[in-house]
Amino acid sequence: MTKLPFLGLAGFLLATSASADPRETSPNDTSCDNPSLPTMTVRITGLKNGAGKIRVQAYGPGGTDFLDKGKWVRRVDYPLNGRRSVEVCVPLPKAGQYAFVVRHDANANRKSDWNDGGGFSRNPKLSLMGKPSFRETAVAVPKGAAKTNIVMNYRQGLAVKPIG
Repeated sequence: MTKLPFLGLAGFLLATSASADPRETSPNDTSCDNPSLPTMTVRITGLKNGAGKIRVQAYGPGGTDFLDKGKWVRRVDYPLNGRRSVEVCVPLPKAGQYAFVVRHDANANRKSDWNDGGGFSRNPKLSLMGKPSFRETAVAVPKGAAKTNIVMNYRQGLAVKPIG
């Protein structure tokens, strides 16, 4: 029996793990345990249910690439497992002005559907007609730990607003 198939599998596994985006981080990132590193704990409330996942993305520092596809600096995916509110720590590369965007992928299909929800730091009023600006959503992240609250919004008829 040859060892070649096993070597091929090992090479594939190494290539797969090496291709992961270094900007993505785990909900259990140990950077969040170090109070001298810049981190933002995002408290997310107003979820319409505890199904699926949430994704928290950080843009910044500064608003040059705000909401441009793939231009986020950190991303954390977090399974809800029945929870209707969560806190997610996002480690950041340096202190500065950042905007945080949350998407509730209610059916965990990795696509934005009409029943999914969203929210931004500083909780700007949302509409179906446009997106808020970086200036409306940016919060200061110091050299240490910081916290912000985001209330989720969902499409309700022709409006986008918190449930309730």
